[in-house]
Amino acid sequence: MCSDRGGDSGSSNVFSMFEQSQIQEYKEAFTIIDQNRDGIISKDDLRDVLASMGQINVKNEELEAMVKEASGPINFTVFLTMFGEKLKGADPEDVIVAAFKILDPEATGSIKKEFLQELLTTQCDRFSPEEIKNMWSAFPPDVAGNVDYKNICYVITHGEEKEE
Repeated sequence: MCSDRGGDSGSSNVFSMFEQSQIQEYKEAFTIIDQNRDGIISKDDLRDVLASMGQINVKNEELEAMVKEASGPINFTVFLTMFGEKLKGADPEDVIVAAFKILDPEATGSIKKEFLQELLTTQCDRFSPEEIKNMWSAFPPDVAGNVDYKNICYVITHGEEKEE
């Protein structure tokens, strides 16, 4: 009898699904979300972290639904397992392309340089002027000011430009 083949099989192996640098990034995210530092992400932790990002009117039901995505208390191993399950079978290039497609409603395969630069310098992990300069030297926009995001996605996931 193998009683460890239940719903959480592989959770002890979840750390092998990620590179050490990724685990460290998830640990940092977990620590930010675990507002009261008790090692468990609760509804109150989610409410507090969302409020710190400007989301102040989150309904209790929404928070309940988030917490219920886990089979029990959300410690770091459960948190990592949840990400592993969400990412399982997802091609990183497809995931990144899908994110860019949200910014490309006409499905042209490109977005305006100015728009991308504004996003990269004003949102989340903001690019420095030096990083923007490097971005445009690696991925120069065409004469109309459009940037081929599929090429960017390819380079991010494969490390080099496609041979045309």
